[in-house]
Amino acid sequence: MAVSARIHMLLLLISLLSRLGLGRYIEDNEAAEGLYSMLTLEQKRSSEDFIFRRSLRCLDMLATEGQFTFMAAQPQLACAAFLIGEPTEVISLELSDVNIDCSAGDFIKMFDGWVLKGEKFPSSQDHPLPLRQRYTDYCSSSAPGGAVLSSQNVAMVFFRVHSPDSGFTLTVKKQHNPMPCNIMSQSPEGSFTMVMPHHHWNCSFSIIYPVELQLTELSLGQAKSNELSPQRPMRWGCTGSGDYVELLGGNGVDTSKMYPMADLCFSPSGLTQMRMGCDNSVVRLVSSGNYVNRVSFRYRLLGRSEQPQASENSLDDFCTVG
Repeated sequence: MAVSARIHMLLLLISLLSRLGLGRYIEDNEAAEGLYSMLTLEQKRSSEDFIFRRSLRCLDMLATEGQFTFMAAQPQLACAAFLIGEPTEVISLELSDVNIDCSAGDFIKMFDGWVLKGEKFPSSQDHPLPLRQRYTDYCSSSAPGGAVLSSQNVAMVFFRVHSPDSGFTLTVKKQHNPMPCNIMSQSPEGSFTMVMPHHHWNCSFSIIYPVELQLTELSLGQAKSNELSPQRPMRWGCTGSGDYVELLGGNGVDTSKMYPMADLCFSPSGLTQMRMGCDNSVVRLVSSGNYVNRVSFRYRLLGRSEQPQASENSLDDFCTVG
């Protein structure tokens, strides 16, 4: 990756951290000061690609593959590494060279998703696994160090180390995901298509920015057979249909706690752009499992002057629709 591209990515990741309520950790935790400087990566060429090696900080955001080593210089009691990939990637995590004292309260826990301010992404309503199965605890696992594969393009590692010179190495690899679901966008602008074929799952695309959103295609209720399903009327209020798209906004990451702006179950031939003045804007595809569902959309960052103004008695002053 070019230097300019790495700097651009670093700025985006800092923006993600601050928007998600982690700004105070960036300000107060000296271990996070590297987030404001150019990442120093040791590149070692193998027969196939580059292997990136660098130190892992108490608070860190990782968007590249490689090996990341944490070594405590002092007790570090509340550390986390956030990992993010491209929308069509899942993340493999593997621990090695672990030197911690579980009996003294040290731990390393890997989580399938992100936890921010007590909220989880993907939410329990949208993730295919129950919550207890999304955590892998090194200290209690029967096979410590075994690789963990995320269900989406984000994952997380919590860790606590009491003794200096204790630590571990985390190996991060990316794999292609043929059916992306529950995505955290790295960019404030772009386009994407979510497809859900015959699965009773819900998929969310989360954009941690206020954006202008435009649906460009919506295909819901295509029967498993070759017969076409009856035409659905153009209407709002589709939550009872079993197959629909929700537009959500809020200042957290848990879609079950976000404010519903609209729900759609018709072809958006007449639908124009919607401005969503939220810290987090989400397109959520709800599927009954009986049909093939598909939604395509574009989004772009709203300028400060474009963001809708909240009314005095708004239910959520932080999040308005235009």
